Amino acid sequence: MNIKSLGVCAALLVCTMLAGCSTATVVTLQNGTQYVTKDLPKTKSKDGFYEFQDISGKTVKVRADEVATVKEED
Repeated sequence: MNIKSLGVCAALLVCTMLAGCSTATVVTLQNGTQYVTKDLPKTKSKDGFYEFQDISGKTVKVRADEVATVKEED
């Protein structure tokens, strides 16, 4: 193996390890709507909302009283 291919392998290994650090979370609303997020959403803010990004990258902001559950994806 030359140095260039060794560097590529090392970079792929690091990316794989970093991807394992985040845990997908499912946010379920009272009406049954589910959002899958990359990470645990921010806890309820002062104005009473949860704010998070879904897996497509869209920022979602919902009232805390509309949220039924927040749990890690199986």
